[in-house]
Amino acid sequence: MINFKEYEDAIAMYHSALNIKTVPVCSWDFHNEFLSSVKNVFLDLNKLNSIALQNKWSKNDWDLNSSLKEEVVIVTDVKLNIIFASHNMKKMNGYAESEVLGKSPKIFQGKATSKSTSSEIRTAIVEQKPFEKTVLNYKKNGAIYVCFIKGFPIFNNKGLLSHYIAFEKAA
Repeated sequence: MINFKEYEDAIAMYHSALNIKTVPVCSWDFHNEFLSSVKNVFLDLNKLNSIALQNKWSKNDWDLNSSLKEEVVIVTDVKLNIIFASHNMKKMNGYAESEVLGKSPKIFQGKATSKSTSSEIRTAIVEQKPFEKTVLNYKKNGAIYVCFIKGFPIFNNKGLLSHYIAFEKAA
Protein backbone atom coordinates (compact mmCIF):
# COMPACT_ATOMS: atom_id res chain seq x y z
CA MET A 1 0.00 0.00 0.00
CA ILE A 2 1.29 3.45 -0.94
CA ASN A 3 1.63 6.03 1.81
CA PHE A 4 0.18 9.36 0.71
CA LYS A 5 0.76 11.02 4.11
CA GLU A 6 3.82 12.96 2.93
CA TYR A 7 2.03 14.05 -0.23
CA GLU A 8 -1.06 15.19 1.72
CA ASP A 9 1.14 17.07 4.22
CA ALA A 10 2.96 18.82 1.36
CA ILE A 11 -0.35 19.83 -0.28
CA ALA A 12 -1.73 21.09 3.05
CA MET A 13 1.43 23.13 3.67
CA TYR A 14 1.32 24.56 0.14
CA HIS A 15 -2.35 25.64 0.44
CA SER A 16 -1.89 27.08 3.93
CA ALA A 17 0.95 29.27 2.65
CA LEU A 18 -1.14 30.72 -0.21
CA ASN A 19 -2.48 34.21 0.18
CA ILE A 20 -5.92 33.61 -1.33
CA LYS A 21 -8.26 36.52 -1.75
CA THR A 22 -11.84 35.39 -1.37
CA VAL A 23 -14.72 36.89 -3.29
CA PRO A 24 -17.45 38.31 -1.08
CA VAL A 25 -20.79 36.56 -1.25
CA CYS A 26 -22.49 39.80 -2.38
CA SER A 27 -20.79 39.48 -5.77
CA TRP A 28 -23.24 36.69 -6.50
CA ASP A 29 -25.95 39.37 -6.81
CA PHE A 30 -24.10 41.01 -9.72
CA HIS A 31 -23.46 37.70 -11.40
CA ASN A 32 -27.05 36.55 -10.91
CA GLU A 33 -28.37 39.87 -12.25
CA PHE A 34 -26.17 39.50 -15.33
CA LEU A 35 -27.30 35.91 -15.93
CA SER A 36 -30.96 36.93 -15.55
CA SER A 37 -30.44 39.73 -18.06
CA VAL A 38 -28.86 37.39 -20.60
CA LYS A 39 -31.60 34.81 -20.06
CA ASN A 40 -34.34 37.43 -20.53
CA VAL A 41 -32.80 38.70 -23.79
CA PHE A 42 -32.65 35.11 -25.05
CA LEU A 43 -36.30 34.47 -24.06
CA ASP A 44 -37.46 37.74 -25.64
CA LEU A 45 -35.55 37.02 -28.84
CA ASN A 46 -37.12 33.56 -29.06
CA LYS A 47 -40.62 35.02 -28.57
CA LEU A 48 -40.05 37.67 -31.24
CA ASN A 49 -38.64 35.15 -33.70
CA SER A 50 -41.63 32.89 -33.06
CA ILE A 51 -44.08 35.76 -33.70
CA ALA A 52 -42.17 36.70 -36.87
CA LEU A 53 -42.17 33.13 -38.21
CA GLN A 54 -45.80 32.51 -37.33
CA ASN A 55 -46.92 35.71 -39.07
CA LYS A 56 -44.44 35.44 -41.95
CA TRP A 57 -42.90 38.87 -41.43
CA SER A 58 -40.95 40.11 -44.40
CA LYS A 59 -37.24 40.72 -43.86
CA ASN A 60 -36.22 43.76 -41.86
CA ASP A 61 -32.88 45.20 -40.83
CA TRP A 62 -33.44 45.58 -37.08
CA ASP A 63 -30.79 44.22 -34.75
CA LEU A 64 -33.23 42.69 -32.29
CA ASN A 65 -30.50 41.16 -30.16
CA SER A 66 -28.87 44.49 -29.27
CA SER A 67 -32.25 46.26 -29.12
CA LEU A 68 -33.46 43.78 -26.51
CA LYS A 69 -30.35 44.48 -24.43
CA GLU A 70 -30.61 48.27 -24.56
CA GLU A 71 -34.22 49.18 -25.30
CA VAL A 72 -37.77 48.21 -24.60
CA VAL A 73 -39.38 46.45 -27.55
CA ILE A 74 -43.16 46.40 -27.88
CA VAL A 75 -45.13 44.65 -30.63
CA THR A 76 -48.82 45.31 -31.28
CA ASP A 77 -51.29 43.74 -33.64
CA VAL A 78 -52.95 45.88 -36.33
CA LYS A 79 -55.64 46.95 -33.81
CA LEU A 80 -52.81 48.27 -31.58
CA ASN A 81 -53.24 45.67 -28.84
CA ILE A 82 -49.90 44.78 -27.25
CA ILE A 83 -48.92 41.18 -28.01
CA PHE A 84 -45.30 41.36 -26.85
CA ALA A 85 -43.29 43.52 -24.45
CA SER A 86 -39.66 42.86 -23.60
CA HIS A 87 -38.54 42.10 -20.04
CA ASN A 88 -36.58 45.32 -19.65
CA MET A 89 -39.83 47.30 -19.74
CA LYS A 90 -40.11 46.65 -16.01
CA LYS A 91 -36.87 48.61 -15.45
CA MET A 92 -38.07 51.53 -17.57
CA ASN A 93 -41.62 51.98 -16.36
CA GLY A 94 -42.45 49.36 -13.74
CA TYR A 95 -44.87 47.30 -15.85
CA ALA A 96 -44.40 43.59 -16.40
CA GLU A 97 -45.31 42.09 -19.77
CA SER A 98 -48.31 40.29 -18.30
CA GLU A 99 -49.77 43.62 -17.13
CA VAL A 100 -49.80 45.19 -20.59
CA LEU A 101 -50.64 42.27 -22.90
CA GLY A 102 -53.90 42.90 -24.74
CA LYS A 103 -53.88 46.59 -23.86
CA SER A 104 -53.16 49.62 -26.01
CA PRO A 105 -49.89 51.56 -25.66
CA LYS A 106 -52.12 54.39 -24.43
CA ILE A 107 -51.73 52.71 -21.02
CA PHE A 108 -48.46 54.66 -20.75
CA GLN A 109 -50.05 58.03 -21.52
CA GLY A 110 -51.63 60.62 -19.23
CA LYS A 111 -52.35 64.33 -18.75
CA ALA A 112 -48.78 65.46 -19.52
CA THR A 113 -48.62 63.47 -22.76
CA SER A 114 -48.71 65.86 -25.71
CA LYS A 115 -51.91 65.57 -27.75
CA SER A 116 -50.13 66.83 -30.87
CA THR A 117 -47.35 64.23 -30.54
CA SER A 118 -49.97 61.50 -30.00
CA SER A 119 -51.81 62.75 -33.08
CA GLU A 120 -48.61 62.66 -35.17
CA ILE A 121 -47.96 59.07 -34.04
CA ARG A 122 -51.55 58.11 -34.84
CA THR A 123 -51.22 59.65 -38.34
CA ALA A 124 -48.01 57.70 -39.01
CA ILE A 125 -49.74 54.50 -37.90
CA VAL A 126 -52.76 55.11 -40.13
CA GLU A 127 -50.45 55.89 -43.06
CA GLN A 128 -48.37 52.79 -42.21
CA LYS A 129 -45.16 54.82 -42.02
CA PRO A 130 -42.25 54.67 -39.56
CA PHE A 131 -41.95 57.41 -36.96
CA GLU A 132 -39.57 58.74 -34.31
CA LYS A 133 -41.01 60.78 -31.45
CA THR A 134 -40.20 61.83 -27.92
CA VAL A 135 -43.18 61.42 -25.61
CA LEU A 136 -43.94 62.12 -21.97
CA ASN A 137 -45.16 58.79 -20.62
CA TYR A 138 -46.19 57.54 -17.20
CA LYS A 139 -44.65 54.80 -15.12
CA LYS A 140 -46.78 52.30 -13.25
CA ASN A 141 -46.30 54.33 -10.05
CA GLY A 142 -47.57 57.50 -11.80
CA ALA A 143 -44.18 59.19 -12.25
CA ILE A 144 -43.58 60.89 -15.59
CA TYR A 145 -40.63 59.90 -17.78
CA VAL A 146 -39.42 61.03 -21.18
CA CYS A 147 -39.51 58.23 -23.74
CA PHE A 148 -37.90 58.21 -27.19
CA ILE A 149 -39.88 55.93 -29.51
CA LYS A 150 -39.00 54.56 -32.94
CA GLY A 151 -42.06 52.84 -34.42
CA PHE A 152 -42.36 50.77 -37.58
CA PRO A 153 -45.17 48.98 -39.40
CA ILE A 154 -44.40 45.32 -40.06
CA PHE A 155 -45.57 43.69 -43.26
CA ASN A 156 -45.86 40.01 -44.03
CA ASN A 157 -44.41 38.24 -47.08
CA LYS A 158 -47.51 39.19 -49.11
CA GLY A 159 -46.99 42.88 -48.35
CA LEU A 160 -49.96 43.13 -46.00
CA LEU A 161 -49.75 44.97 -42.68
CA SER A 162 -49.17 42.40 -39.94
CA HIS A 163 -48.03 44.24 -36.78
CA TYR A 164 -46.35 47.33 -35.42
CA ILE A 165 -43.08 47.32 -33.53
CA ALA A 166 -41.70 50.05 -31.30
CA PHE A 167 -38.21 50.45 -29.87
CA GLU A 168 -38.28 52.65 -26.78
CA LYS A 169 -35.64 54.25 -24.56
CA ALA A 170 -35.97 56.47 -21.54
CA ALA A 171 -34.53 59.78 -22.74
